[in-house]
Amino acid sequence: MSKIDLFSKEWLDVVFEKKNKAYGAYELRQSNAWNTTKSLFIASAIFILLFLAPKIYALLKGLAPEPPQEKMTEVVISTPPPINPEVKTPPPVEPPPPKQDQVKFPPPVVKPDNLVRDEEPPKAEDLKKADPGQKTVEGDPTADIVQIAPVGEGPKQAQIVEDNTVYNFVSMENPPTFPGGIEKFYDFLSKNIKYPPMAAENNIQGSVFLSFTVEKDGSLTDIKVERKLGYGTDEEAVRVLKLSKRWNPGMQNAKPVRVKYNIPIKFSLQ
Repeated sequence: MSKIDLFSKEWLDVVFEKKNKAYGAYELRQSNAWNTTKSLFIASAIFILLFLAPKIYALLKGLAPEPPQEKMTEVVISTPPPINPEVKTPPPVEPPPPKQDQVKFPPPVVKPDNLVRDEEPPKAEDLKKADPGQKTVEGDPTADIVQIAPVGEGPKQAQIVEDNTVYNFVSMENPPTFPGGIEKFYDFLSKNIKYPPMAAENNIQGSVFLSFTVEKDGSLTDIKVERKLGYGTDEEAVRVLKLSKRWNPGMQNAKPVRVKYNIPIKFSLQ
């Protein structure tokens, strides 16, 4: 039995006899052998190129000029000058006593057994009354808050650091008070507040919530309206607070400090 080439021109003419040869199938079958050969050559060329790419890259890299070598500079460190025994190092400056009593309770340090000294650690009751430190020191309640000069800058005078922190009323040891108590303060408000005509005409009643800072000298500053009522009541509340006399300032660590205070002022038609 003879082999039939289905893609030969004679066989194609027999298959597509009396058919539309302008149709794409006739052209595809006619050019099938050439397309297959061309695809084989392209795939082989790509495979060979990928296989030889590392060798070509190494060859091109060997032809490139080498970068110049870095210059190494030898640094010679001079010998430090000898220590003069006549020059004496000034003794360290002892810090002033703290405000709070201090009991010796340094952090633990790992030492050999022959250097360990059996010392009884402070009790929990002692730590409630005093702060832990490197040694036991009696505190000075009248001492100021100081800042010691950094090591290496020589002896310096201790600098007093002024505490301008605005404390919260709730966390105070001794909060600020109006002379005579809070009842006297509300009596002062009731005597000096003038009901705004616009609020009275519109039957406006309620509370204006304000905040202010009681300074170290007892004066009131930074007066702000935190919750408004409107119709002139907010401005009237601020006006009356500015007329207040000096308060007794808040005390923290036996020193006067700045304290933020919040208060409602009620407007009621009677």
